[in-house]
Amino acid sequence: MKKYSFILSAVLMVSQWAVAQKITPASTAEAAGFSTDRLKRIDAQLNEWTKKGWINGAGALIIRNGKIAYYKSAGYNDLDTKAPLNKEGIFRIASQTKAITSVAVMMLYEEGKFLLDDPVSKYIPSFKNERVLDKFNAKDTTYTTVPAKRDITVRDLLTHTSGIGYAQIGSDETNAIYAKNKITAGLYVKDDPLSDAMNRLGALPLMHQPGEKWTYGLNTDLLGYLVEIWSGMTLDDFFRKRIFEPLGMNDTYFNVPLEKANRLVNFFQQDSLGHLHKETHSFGGQKGLPMDFPLQKKTYFSGGGGLSSTLYDYGVFLQMLVNGGIYNGQRILSRNSVRMMTMNQIGHLSLGEDKFGLGFSIVTPESSRLMPMQAGTYSWGGAFSTTYWVDPAEKMVVLLYRQMWGEHGNEIDKIFRVLVYQALND
Repeated sequence: MKKYSFILSAVLMVSQWAVAQKITPASTAEAAGFSTDRLKRIDAQLNEWTKKGWINGAGALIIRNGKIAYYKSAGYNDLDTKAPLNKEGIFRIASQTKAITSVAVMMLYEEGKFLLDDPVSKYIPSFKNERVLDKFNAKDTTYTTVPAKRDITVRDLLTHTSGIGYAQIGSDETNAIYAKNKITAGLYVKDDPLSDAMNRLGALPLMHQPGEKWTYGLNTDLLGYLVEIWSGMTLDDFFRKRIFEPLGMNDTYFNVPLEKANRLVNFFQQDSLGHLHKETHSFGGQKGLPMDFPLQKKTYFSGGGGLSSTLYDYGVFLQMLVNGGIYNGQRILSRNSVRMMTMNQIGHLSLGEDKFGLGFSIVTPESSRLMPMQAGTYSWGGAFSTTYWVDPAEKMVVLLYRQMWGEHGNEIDKIFRVLVYQALND
């Protein structure tokens, strides 16, 4: 009888654990292992940055052991009217899309659709017989190439070691070659199917030999197209049906619906004098990208940067990873796929003192001396000043969202990290 009671207790514990994976507000900061008084330092700093004009506003979310310890916004969504920034606003998350695409890839990997070391050319023939850039003439954008030593693989794409560069924000050579062939960063593309763009990309030179360097590039956009090939669904449909709906991510979109348009957060940029101005068109200083692009109907789904989302939705997504691939009883990935994604996959290649997994930057024992995050912490961010990290040792998810470009962004990120960890109190 005792044996059966033990088994029943174990089953109940597992069931309760599965249900408890849904994030919930902590009754107090102390219940999540934080000091209420020390968390107030985040409030004070966000308000100070707003007062100094470093930011127009920001939102932050801190989750520990599945408990929401901090979920607030500060500052303004409109500096003229002083309309406050809503913590539930919808933000352009840009490259934070990459982690979601990487999860989609690993879901299909678990279904046996491909192997990580399969050549990309197995699925997209234009990537056969790749060439590598040798010499480039900036005056007329002509170039010479040499043969690639091997095919690029799915693993190369997940780790940004393929040699594919980034359009519009990459090196001078990459920007010129890609522009000439109408390859873009993918945020707002009209009259150019994703399939056509990715097939053209296959005919262009790699920036270095596969596997020899870490180079941030359009790898994840290409992975998004591979998800479409492997699943037979658009990337938009795959995300919605296989990830967003099971996780309850109800505010994450490629195309933000018009009924939620009033929740899209305004975008700001600092001028040469350090003054913030609301921008309607911008891209890295160029007046090209309409900042209402999340509201514009698109069929080109950029797996590298096309999504908009909220602090809470993305917190749910990251909590799923903390939980080993499951959230609120919904299994998205196996725990061993999460393990693979969040460990060093680039060997000796350099990414500063950090490493890179399958879609994430990874803090190493060596780089952990530089910041409060513990070794094994994984992270990334987005071009419009959103950032996140997951510290598995602390079972902690942290997000800081802004919508702006300014000179103090890196300093703000570093100070915010310190403010989060100094508030731990268990």
